[in-house]
Amino acid sequence: MSKVESRLAELGLTLPEVAKPVAAYVPAVRNGDQVLTSGQLPVVGGVLKQTGKVGAEVTAEEAKALAEVCALNALAAVKSVIGDLDLIDQVVKVVGFVASAPDFTGQPAVINGASELLGKALGEAGVHARSAVGVAVLPMDAPVEVEIQVRVKA
Repeated sequence: MSKVESRLAELGLTLPEVAKPVAAYVPAVRNGDQVLTSGQLPVVGGVLKQTGKVGAEVTAEEAKALAEVCALNALAAVKSVIGDLDLIDQVVKVVGFVASAPDFTGQPAVINGASELLGKALGEAGVHARSAVGVAVLPMDAPVEVEIQVRVKA
């Protein structure tokens, strides 16, 4: 078990199986020393954990927990390409999308669920640049979607 997966276990979390794509794409690709993931939804065991808009049917706290699930799925996608999460040198960028009620403006706090998980799992290597964007709707009516870009060791 990698150090990263051991840290996740200490947090009571396990790396899931890679989420199956819902359209014509792959979960992650490698480009030189970079791995980019496709957008990851809060899917657990093949089922979307929750649906709806944040600030309406979904609370900000629930959405933050869902963003953590998205980040776990993103790490699983990265592992599917590189084989060992200890090869992650740096999380370069996180992009989070939040399906938001018209008056909801707490997108950064929601995406902190993903950012905080990456920091706990990867330490300094988990520090990253980030965008947190409010959108009208996400695939399958998911409340949150997260994609990451990482630099890997040679």
